[in-house]
Amino acid sequence: MPALHWIGKDKVLNHHQDVPFRVLRPHYHHGAPATADAPPAHRLIHGDNLEALKALLPEYEGRVDCIYIDPPYNTGNEGWVYNDNVNDPKLRKWLGQVVGKESEDLSRHDKWLCMMYPRLRLLHKLLAENGSIWISIDDNEQANLRIIMNEIFGPQSLIGCFV
Repeated sequence: MPALHWIGKDKVLNHHQDVPFRVLRPHYHHGAPATADAPPAHRLIHGDNLEALKALLPEYEGRVDCIYIDPPYNTGNEGWVYNDNVNDPKLRKWLGQVVGKESEDLSRHDKWLCMMYPRLRLLHKLLAENGSIWISIDDNEQANLRIIMNEIFGPQSLIGCFV
């Protein structure tokens, strides 16, 4: 199976294991409050998505039937609704902490791959054995995404691509 190599890959391969578990605490509810016997049917989580995914593991590992994500397309456009240049100060800080000095030499594709890999590893853990993951992406990272999806989910997992 082809493998994709990028600057920082060795630092993020198992980074999902280093993300600390956090307890999700409800700040407000709609309808009946959640109890220990009846957790909320829906959750709106504010915060870093890597930490949020890790916080969902204890309750939902291997139980999620369908996942949809819409990651940054990595177009290089900073003037869009959100910064799509993977050049956000928080991301640069995280890359500096996780990847180290090498992060100064990362291309925008390296940054995108470093950001996506640990998130996809956690999503894989959340997904049920017969679950499906749907990802919106454009041509900027589609080929890279397919290779890391094969690496994490296995090449046999691809059902198809919709254009």
